[in-house]
Amino acid sequence: MTEATPTETPAETPADTAAATVLNLPQDVLEHFAKLGVEPSTFSGGALGEKLGIRIVEASGDRVVGTMPVEDNQQPYGLLHGGASAALAETLGSIGAMLHAGPGRYAVGVDLNVTHHRSATSGLVTAVATAVFKGRTAATYEIAITDDTGRRITSCRLTCALRDL
Repeated sequence: MTEATPTETPAETPADTAAATVLNLPQDVLEHFAKLGVEPSTFSGGALGEKLGIRIVEASGDRVVGTMPVEDNQQPYGLLHGGASAALAETLGSIGAMLHAGPGRYAVGVDLNVTHHRSATSGLVTAVATAVFKGRTAATYEIAITDDTGRRITSCRLTCALRDL
């Protein structure tokens, strides 16, 4: 399987930029989900990823990097919403697991753990999902989310089940 390389097209807004990021996915995976009416943008977080402004910067079965703006993803106190951080983490870990799974397979999240260490109130957060276990039926990723200054704000762990199409 060819590792994914993000391809970007010019966009006018952050949401457009997130939707414009496309991963080079295995053709059989694209065809399978196209028959179900699933758009390729789903693999970058789909409609939720678009609303959150998630942008995939790098993707392979070993490591996935993505960003998300804090603005418009805040809870009532002005802090980055924990659910937005969780969605970012699950999106990146799921992409890594799907790319590891290979042709004829896909990944579904079965366990997500999120620990918030500090808050972010503005700027862009960056998440790095790193594979810690890549098996035949499951894959686990650690996802570190940092703020603009590089300080870790959230630590996550995602386990995905790997299934045949």
